[in-house]
Amino acid sequence: MPRHGRLKLFNMGILNNNKNKDNLDRVANFYVPTSKKALIIFTKNPKLGKCKTRLAKTIGNKAALEIYKHLLQHTSTVTEHIQADKFVFYSESIHKNDIWNDTIFRKKIQQGNDLGDKMKQAFNELFQSGYEKVVIIGSDLFDLEVVLINNAFDALNTTQCVLGPAQDGGYYLLGLTKMLPFIFENKSWSTPRLWAETLSDLKENSVAFTTLETLNDIDTFDDLMASKSYQSNIELQQKIKQIHD
Repeated sequence: MPRHGRLKLFNMGILNNNKNKDNLDRVANFYVPTSKKALIIFTKNPKLGKCKTRLAKTIGNKAALEIYKHLLQHTSTVTEHIQADKFVFYSESIHKNDIWNDTIFRKKIQQGNDLGDKMKQAFNELFQSGYEKVVIIGSDLFDLEVVLINNAFDALNTTQCVLGPAQDGGYYLLGLTKMLPFIFENKSWSTPRLWAETLSDLKENSVAFTTLETLNDIDTFDDLMASKSYQSNIELQQKIKQIHD
């Protein structure tokens, strides 16, 4: 790298006087935001027996993995069209040249202890990068549509927080205009109490919020059977039946 380029990166805080590898990693991960909006997608690395474990109790690990791969592909296809900077946060390891197009999605690893801590760190990182609206979704929603995510970003024009309630008592989407750490702390993650606990904290802290339509994310066999998108996908149903049988 030319000397003047290195000096510029030092002045921007990208390089430091630590080990060479640290500097190379910083340069490799450096980017300039192209939008004031950021979309975070939390995903699990698709491994047999490691994802959709509650669903797997009914249909088996192989069929559950196939469902999850379908959900991942659907999420990727939908979010490609969102006009925002997009970040995929993997649970374990980053994969290049997978379904998440490297030219569209920036790729990172989830950091933290529980889900709340991981979400908090992801939001904090992007707000510190200069984004003014940050929305997070998971990768287990058959009913995810472009208009849903766009509505979430639009809602943040007039409110501090937007939430998409899930039928199981959690939420499938969260959007913020600034960091609100309490949202991610002292919560009953992956339980039916999460929604009520979150709303209680928002009201207690006088945070203006809005909600989107209630949708059904896919965690259990009952969730799968209740999904209209799955009910209408005969090809996927047949594939799951063949695997399960």
